[in-house]
Amino acid sequence: MVPELPPLPALTRAEGEFIDAYLDALDKLGRINPARHRDTYGALRAAQALVGRAVALRDALTTMHRRGESELHSETLARALRTLDGERRAGRLTVPPPSSAS
Repeated sequence: MVPELPPLPALTRAEGEFIDAYLDALDKLGRINPARHRDTYGALRAAQALVGRAVALRDALTTMHRRGESELHSETLARALRTLDGERRAGRLTVPPPSSAS
């Protein structure tokens, strides 16, 4: 049985696009992290895709700015990130502790 996730907070369309692009960029950076992966082809593909996600981030923030959304509501956006597993996804960017075999 799958646990029921808390509902996403209310977001504007641009905020939703911003969060989606941000999480996609995190996923790509996690695949590039040399401390966690050994596959150069996969890292290359993730790096190539990261460019597109950066453009999506820029576009979402540009839309928000043009609409007069001058603030990022960090509490609301953090709730959305937590709901969408952002903490685990961001954890892939860190350097893991040394293994006991080293």
